[in-house]
Amino acid sequence: MVEKLGAEGFMKELCNGFRLLVDGDRGVITFESLKKNSALLGLQDLSDEEVKCMLREGDLDGDGALNEMEFCTLMLRLSPELMNTSIKLLVEAIVNF
Repeated sequence: MVEKLGAEGFMKELCNGFRLLVDGDRGVITFESLKKNSALLGLQDLSDEEVKCMLREGDLDGDGALNEMEFCTLMLRLSPELMNTSIKLLVEAIVNF
């Protein structure tokens, strides 16, 4: 996907995904916003415990919600192929800097 969209396009898509799931009042993905918007991801049948587990998996600062950085990090961690491509792009950017 990164190769198809390019690094900037891919990051834009991750940000769009975050915006689909975010709690508009708090600016983070909460249990409630993820549960409410899970159908957008085809995950409408997730139990409350599964939704909580998804949040815990990505919640790096322990606040019970996902900010944009945590969401993007989680998405990269869940896909090793994306992570490998992202590392290659980062190395290229550093070398060309």
